[in-house]
Amino acid sequence: MKLHTLQPALGSTTSEKRLGRGIGSGLGKTSGKGHKGQWARSGGGVRPGFEGGQMPLTRRLPKRGFKNAAFKKIYSIVNVEVLDKFFQDGDVVNAEALKAKGIISKIEEYGLKVLGDGEITKKLTVQAAKFTGAAKEKIEAAGGSIEVL
Repeated sequence: MKLHTLQPALGSTTSEKRLGRGIGSGLGKTSGKGHKGQWARSGGGVRPGFEGGQMPLTRRLPKRGFKNAAFKKIYSIVNVEVLDKFFQDGDVVNAEALKAKGIISKIEEYGLKVLGDGEITKKLTVQAAKFTGAAKEKIEAAGGSIEVL
């Protein structure tokens, strides 16, 4: 392939409209702008969303929703079934141990949150910033303990 042989795919380009080049071209006289009026003038037309002075739709409808992104607390999350799979009886589980094993890719600003999805059978000491109710119950039912940091 050479640079001088490159060209657009067939049908992907169209030739530009040449306006005002005589009646026979189909785009002569008014050049596709119709007769008179705001849209026929140079620089004419109205901004998008303008409804002729009527209250625009965007202002007639109520505002909805809110994003509390500035104060959102982001945790590294892990389920109890993952702890059961990757740790042995008596192990201490914390964010650093999970990162070392590659279970979480990064320790988030607010620390670790343990969720209660799945089953756990091993006695583990789990250290985290937050636990769901189900996670607490399952870890303690298996004989483990939790430590809120």
